[in-house]
Amino acid sequence: MTIRALIILLCGLLFISSCATQKTSPTEELATVDYDLLSNLPSEPISYAGKIRPILNQRCVVCHGCYDAPCQLKLSSMEGLQRGANPTKVYDGARIHGTQPTRLFIDAQSTEEWRDKGFHTVLNEGEGGARENLDDSVLYQMLRLKQLHPQPRVGMLPDSFDLSLDRAQSCTTMKDFGNFAREHPLWGMPYAMPNLSEEEYRLLVQWIAQGAQGADVSEPSAKARDQISRWETFLNGMSLKERLVSRYIYEHLFNAHIHFKGTSDREFYQLVRSRTAPGKPVDIIATTRVFDDPGSEFYYRLVRYQASVVVKDHNVYELSDQRMQRYQELFLKPEYQVESFPSYAPEVASNPFRVFEPIPIDSRYRFLTDDAKFFIEGFIKGPVCRGQVALNVIEDHFWVFFVNPDKDIKGHDPEFLNASIDYLQMPTGRGDTLNIFAIWTDYWNRQLQYLERRQDVFMRDAKPMDINEALGYVWDGRGKNPNAALTVYRHFDSASVTHGLEGDYPETAWVIDYPLFERIHYLLVAGFNVYGNVGHQLNTRLYMDFLRMEGETMFLVFMPAKDRRWIRKSWYQGIQETVHRRFNAPQEWLDVEVVKGYRTGNPQLEFYRHLEKYLGAMAGPVDHINRCKDSACQKLTDSDEMDIDLAMRELVTMRGEITEVFPDVAFIRVQDKAGKKDLAYTLIRNKAYRNITSMLADVENRDRVNDTLTVVKGLEGSYPNFFFVLNRADIEDFVTRFKAIRNRTDYERFVAVYGIRRTNQSFWQHADWFHKWGTTHEPILTGIYDLNRYRNR
Repeated sequence: MTIRALIILLCGLLFISSCATQKTSPTEELATVDYDLLSNLPSEPISYAGKIRPILNQRCVVCHGCYDAPCQLKLSSMEGLQRGANPTKVYDGARIHGTQPTRLFIDAQSTEEWRDKGFHTVLNEGEGGARENLDDSVLYQMLRLKQLHPQPRVGMLPDSFDLSLDRAQSCTTMKDFGNFAREHPLWGMPYAMPNLSEEEYRLLVQWIAQGAQGADVSEPSAKARDQISRWETFLNGMSLKERLVSRYIYEHLFNAHIHFKGTSDREFYQLVRSRTAPGKPVDIIATTRVFDDPGSEFYYRLVRYQASVVVKDHNVYELSDQRMQRYQELFLKPEYQVESFPSYAPEVASNPFRVFEPIPIDSRYRFLTDDAKFFIEGFIKGPVCRGQVALNVIEDHFWVFFVNPDKDIKGHDPEFLNASIDYLQMPTGRGDTLNIFAIWTDYWNRQLQYLERRQDVFMRDAKPMDINEALGYVWDGRGKNPNAALTVYRHFDSASVTHGLEGDYPETAWVIDYPLFERIHYLLVAGFNVYGNVGHQLNTRLYMDFLRMEGETMFLVFMPAKDRRWIRKSWYQGIQETVHRRFNAPQEWLDVEVVKGYRTGNPQLEFYRHLEKYLGAMAGPVDHINRCKDSACQKLTDSDEMDIDLAMRELVTMRGEITEVFPDVAFIRVQDKAGKKDLAYTLIRNKAYRNITSMLADVENRDRVNDTLTVVKGLEGSYPNFFFVLNRADIEDFVTRFKAIRNRTDYERFVAVYGIRRTNQSFWQHADWFHKWGTTHEPILTGIYDLNRYRNR
């Protein structure tokens, strides 16, 4: 080797050594890769509404859309994006002290106010041009990290991806992003999901480089403006009677996505209290709970809902001319006097029976039953996006019926109910507390006295009647209101409600009267504070336990007296008698015969079938998938679609412990050759429990041998845990493989053929199809499904 060659070699080695030892920060490494996208940056601003928001909805809001969005980063609106992230968890069942609410659009009105509340930016808020907008944006760096380090493209994700519900959150700031990228190179966004397409990625990067400009503000449509004016005039009447009625309406509709009849399918509003009168810009009064003291003069106002709609908190209530007429009939035409406006003191305001005592009970109850699904959905689709506190108090599948408002029953008697007001006080009036058991004893004693009074009235007036006469005490919706019968599904810590009677005959059912309906709303919706401490959450859960029992007890009243104890014992194995011994709950009613004429040894099933026939069309379509018990429903038509339905019936024959391999909610897509008649189904896993009287014993109280599956035609639930996709021609193979599952290994083989894992490169294609299906079939009621709970296996 010549000296010249040696020198060149040594210089080269020194250069390589220098490059190896010189450290380029991960931020620089990530950013420089995309500078080529800046060379052809569009001269015109990229449209947020037309180009960017659809991408955010389809790829980001699916995980960042509700209170349980990771790091509180809600990407469903520009305000949420500008607000940024916060490491404090909204859902914290163990916190000793309550925390200040951080509700978007409510608890702060500017970026500076959000910074004061602990939120940090995910965009460049400093000076500079396109390069700086990328270099100093956490959002961009997370997107780029995913591009540089894509996740595996087949099989299950490695254990380094924490997909647990309560996983630790890594809410990195720009300052710490280098360390975050080194420690978690695979944690780019979308987290644990396939990469964005090249087009989606390019648009987002260039939009961020341009300064991430955009706005959600949408003015009310012309059709809505007139209705807003009329409704704000109606709700701000000056008389004491009008003010009390408006307070009642507001405290029940504050969480609604209000839709005006005749407006766009995607146009929604919210009812708020504002310091400003109609005609002026709205100045929302932010109180923790809806019945808290507003602290000043206020007006009821309707404001446009700006965020993208997510299924989990989308609870629609329609206002129209017919609705206003109904309110006038219920609340304003009846003759009654309001002597004074009730106080907002917590011990008064939290008790609706005291506050709204002058309003006729019949009016209040009919208001609730008119839209029963909306109000039952309230404790499922309220602020509790992660609803285990409210939801592990209910069974996984049950039916709900209502006491007929046309019947004269003592529970609705004004004299009886008004005399019971003190007994109906709920723990929501105490707010946060650590003295759980002392307070609980107080409220249980009140509940006990109410139950004793009601039992005395019941036993005194009860007269045996035939089943057909007894059915008249169940509301049938007058043959035209589908809210008369509801089905509730619990999916671990979320749930869904649907009109009609779906699924197989359930283990339990509720019958709800006015006092119970009102307490459920004020306990779990109007009075529940998701930011409250452990005491508030425990008291709420404990009280709801007895409200559930009250609803189930009213259903038991329709059973023969000789069968009530064994039916109730089957619902509460190992706990019910202990509960009643401990709290001395009245039980004399168990021996009072009310309904006679049963002809079988299974009165519960017999009564369910009587209800189906009695409710007629209000029970919903015949469930020929889950509840086919005779030849009449074997095959209703000769259509190809019915053939698929009949095949799906085979899935619900699987029962017991093996069903544990399936997720709580799975969406199924059955593809048509032409792609124009694809069908959607939902596979729901119903977990059985020996009892559900303990919020901490979901696992210990499980009764796995009685677990079941339900197949719903269409899409049910807010959090799909998995997708299955098959062609129509493969339906027989799909069912055969499904029924052959005996263990986890068999299930994995099944998933390998028909499952869509997080690593599947067609994942987004199918997710988009399910969202499009919802938009097509339920254009007003649908929204964006949340994929936070999507399974890895």
